[in-house]
Amino acid sequence: MKLLHTSDWHLGRAFHRVNMLDAQAEFIGHLVTTVREREVDAVVVSGDVYDRAVPPLAAVELFDDALHRLAALGVPTVMISGNHDSARRLGVGAGLIGRAGIHLRTEPAACGTPVVLADAHGDVALYGLPYLEPALVKGEFGVDRAGHEAVLAAAMDRVRADLATRARGTRSVVLAHAFVTGGEASDSERDITVGGVAAVPAGVFDGVDYVALGHLHGCQAITERVRYSGSPLPYSFSEVGHRKSMWLVDLDADGLAGAERVDCPVPRPLARVRGTLEDLLADPDLARHHEAWVEATLTDPVRPADPMARLAERFPHVLSLVFDPERAPGDPDVSYARRLAGRDDQQIAEDFVAHVRGAEPDEHERAVLREAFDAVRADEAVREVAR
Repeated sequence: MKLLHTSDWHLGRAFHRVNMLDAQAEFIGHLVTTVREREVDAVVVSGDVYDRAVPPLAAVELFDDALHRLAALGVPTVMISGNHDSARRLGVGAGLIGRAGIHLRTEPAACGTPVVLADAHGDVALYGLPYLEPALVKGEFGVDRAGHEAVLAAAMDRVRADLATRARGTRSVVLAHAFVTGGEASDSERDITVGGVAAVPAGVFDGVDYVALGHLHGCQAITERVRYSGSPLPYSFSEVGHRKSMWLVDLDADGLAGAERVDCPVPRPLARVRGTLEDLLADPDLARHHEAWVEATLTDPVRPADPMARLAERFPHVLSLVFDPERAPGDPDVSYARRLAGRDDQQIAEDFVAHVRGAEPDEHERAVLREAFDAVRADEAVREVAR
């Protein structure tokens, strides 16, 4: 059986000020063509179909078009909701849509109920684990502490329990939307940290043949059988080194036989350039970025006049301008943004406490800060669900 693994479409999202709807439509066309030409047996979409809980109408229309085109091919599709989606909205009409071969899995309670497909070797059970916000689902899974590892482990217990009741030789695939340890993040994923922890170990998914992950935007293999497809399009300049693709997964009688990357069309390459304005305008090596979307970081000690307009003369598709003057490490004028680079909310708060009173927070105080941040994130998640 051939499975096409994709995720993180983020329909409705822009790239800086560029509307990506046309590029997203081109990707959907590429997806459908790949399914037809590569004789794909099933498509799996591992969450973040939309970019926000209430997507714009144009994004909904594109999703509707994708569903109709996939259904017309007669190829089953399994989709889960991600942390950007409204599970309730995405799951509307799931029962009826399922009759057309489009299986929407948005309910945590249904984690242990697979979509069962068959090939010449027998059954393949596909289990959809939608994004599990710990504070909202800990009661469903009977866990005491609201953490990603605890709820995913409980969900996988249901998967393994169901799998144990099936015929010997049944192969298994899990779709999940999570941050798995070892994955490489980018700037375009929404933070899902709970209790100071965002990642879960890959071992949580032991016992199945293939794990189709969503959430991280870079295509990558955590292990041979645990993989991220990544987003089909770039959504931040931190993805400059990404090769946008999907996984074409082959299952044989014994389980995972192999996985091949299938490249996705991208409208333009990304480029990050750094230097003084005059250097960026004059450097002949930068001519190769003429057609790219460009992020320019200026290192001039004093902000030059009209930098964006001048850069646009050389780089017509420049989208982002960053000022990062080169200064000595001890210079008091080192930018606030540079001091915060790479630090999460918890670390920034702890640094603030230490700065104000001259002593770092103790373990009890760190725990209070973690609980406060978790409460805010949980409240945001509840409001997303309620929309």
